[in-house]
Amino acid sequence: FCKENQPEAWKAPSAQEQALRAMVLRLDALQEMRQQESNRLAVARDVVREEISSHIQWLDNEIKNLAKKIRNSIDDDPGLRQRKELLESIPGVGERTISMLLAFSLTPERFRNARQVTAYVGLDPRQHESGSSVRGRPHISRFGHSVVRKLMYMPAMYTLYRTTWGRQFLERLSRNGKNPMTMIVAMMRKMLHVAFGVLKSGEKF
Repeated sequence: FCKENQPEAWKAPSAQEQALRAMVLRLDALQEMRQQESNRLAVARDVVREEISSHIQWLDNEIKNLAKKIRNSIDDDPGLRQRKELLESIPGVGERTISMLLAFSLTPERFRNARQVTAYVGLDPRQHESGSSVRGRPHISRFGHSVVRKLMYMPAMYTLYRTTWGRQFLERLSRNGKNPMTMIVAMMRKMLHVAFGVLKSGEKF
């Protein structure tokens, strides 16, 4: 296959990007733990409430410290800092989304176009095929990094309902009869396309 198609050689992420990815994944794990403990606290018996509250406080401190470490890691690297400033110009793209985009190297240096980025994340549409038949409506492939898809969900929700460009996008999809989940997934894809375009052009949103 490689001999016939001559794919580009795989390039390992830089040490800085690998460290950033490890911190981003750890932060996501801590925030998930925090949510789980918060859910437990709501129904916990008095005998364990203090222990759960103490654990939540510890998690809050760890999350705060790790978020600061991620910010410093990006700001201390001139290349990452420049990309961060470009991504900050996109309404709805916050600190957590930016660190994720940079940690997973969703940049023009790694991908030729935005379609490759969405395929890498698993947000590309796929039609169900069986033999020579094609059935049903297209669905996202769900290949690639589930963590990136998960971290894109809430920013997409916020962008759709709280920003001018997101609401315009929402209105257009609504007129075309799209359901809420389809619109959220479409916004996730759109945000990746816009982020890639901003990084490729070097111009702010």
